[in-house]
Amino acid sequence: QVQLVESGGGLVQAGDSLRLACTASGRAFRSYAMGWFRQAPGKGQEAIAAISWSGRSTYYANSVKGRFTISRDNAKNTVYLQMNSLTPEDTAVYSCAAKETDYSGNYYYTRAWDYEYWGQGTQVTVSS
Repeated sequence: QVQLVESGGGLVQAGDSLRLACTASGRAFRSYAMGWFRQAPGKGQEAIAAISWSGRSTYYANSVKGRFTISRDNAKNTVYLQMNSLTPEDTAVYSCAAKETDYSGNYYYTRAWDYEYWGQGTQVTVSS
């Protein structure tokens, strides 16, 4: 069992940066592929970034490519989402998710149903 807790959300202005963190408790964090999802008001859930268990493979949605960076620190059981050049369109609840792997391959996952564990979400609001 893994518990995920997000932090770092808040209210910022357009053009600002935020770094979200998702810290896991439980066993074997380094074996988990991780993802960040967001859901804006009135919209569906969107996978915006994902990272393999090793950190060698990453994915970004077109909407955030070049502005957001996902990374992980297995020693701290934490995955990060660095968000730069934020716009009001980035306003959403951001959630992290974890999928247990067997250390084979370097896959990331972009479908919500691939993930077994979810955090409670953190609100990011970007004002214009």
